[in-house]
Amino acid sequence: MNWWELFVAFILGLVEGATEFAPVSSTGHMIIVDDLLLKSKELFSAPVANSFKIVIQLGSILAVVVVFKDRIINLLGLQRGKAASYQAGPRLTLVHVFIGLLPAVVLGFLFEDYIDEHLFTINTVLIGLVAGAILMLAADWFAPGQVKAETVDDVTYKQAFLIGLFQCIALWPGFSRSGSTISGGVLLGMSHRAAADFTFIMAMPIMAGASALSLIKNWEYFTLDALPFFIAGFISAFIFALVSIRFFLALINKIKLTPFAIYRIVLAAIIYFVFL
Repeated sequence: MNWWELFVAFILGLVEGATEFAPVSSTGHMIIVDDLLLKSKELFSAPVANSFKIVIQLGSILAVVVVFKDRIINLLGLQRGKAASYQAGPRLTLVHVFIGLLPAVVLGFLFEDYIDEHLFTINTVLIGLVAGAILMLAADWFAPGQVKAETVDDVTYKQAFLIGLFQCIALWPGFSRSGSTISGGVLLGMSHRAAADFTFIMAMPIMAGASALSLIKNWEYFTLDALPFFIAGFISAFIFALVSIRFFLALINKIKLTPFAIYRIVLAAIIYFVFL
């Protein structure tokens, strides 16, 4: 393991952590940065390089756990301290989370192989970036005038299911899980912050499941030589995800989705005209 390999791991972890929960598509950025610039598949075998991109999501998941620790305690029925205050009035439950996850889990299971084999390319990512940007602009422009769910505790079962349907769109690389679900939530009458909170909470089990499956399927490719590569990526992803999540949640109700949509369109144009 040399310094260049550790640098590659650090940069990919930075990209993963900084973009996983912003509505800009972490998968799209990983494909663009790695396939066009860093080329980790030239350092390690393709299965190890591909697994790395999934496994470092565990660092991002850990950051969500840190930020939402009180909410998680409440969802699991282990109320203490601040979490106990969530008990008054309506509140988010594990049923909401399950309902929101179900559509994407089913479709992901049915089409996983097809997506892995045919959709992880620069061209499909560019399509996803632009299409996702259009949805985000539509969410800001056509959101209902009256907010029905100011906080995540106001989310209904119907809203949770419909947001789950929007999440299915993110199975297309480059579309962005958070971009599709936050846009869907806003169009359904949720505040941007409530939609973002629900998105991040839903992300934990689905990302953890994807990472676990990747570990099981590719366990034979993990060696001691590659271990520093994974550790560096994990730590980098955790640190930058922690910063990114706190920054994003503090600003989302103020800046909304339009700046991210513009960024996606500009990024897609640069990639198309410069690299393709």
